[in-house]
Amino acid sequence: MSPPRKRSLTLRGHRTSVTLEDEFWEAFRDIAAEDDKAINALAAEIDAKRDLDTGLASAIRLFVLRRLRGR
Repeated sequence: MSPPRKRSLTLRGHRTSVTLEDEFWEAFRDIAAEDDKAINALAAEIDAKRDLDTGLASAIRLFVLRRLRGR
């Protein structure tokens, strides 16, 4: 397991960063490619649906986990 690293994203025209482990980031990129979406677009979708109490990095991890469990 890799240590978390900061990753840059652009959401609604604003730069932001999330801290994710390489494994989660790679799975997130793979899912975006499978869905034929840009990674920023997929992150924006997740951001729009998350609870305000949930950080974006956590929301991405949960999205990846749910997606992989659904296979």
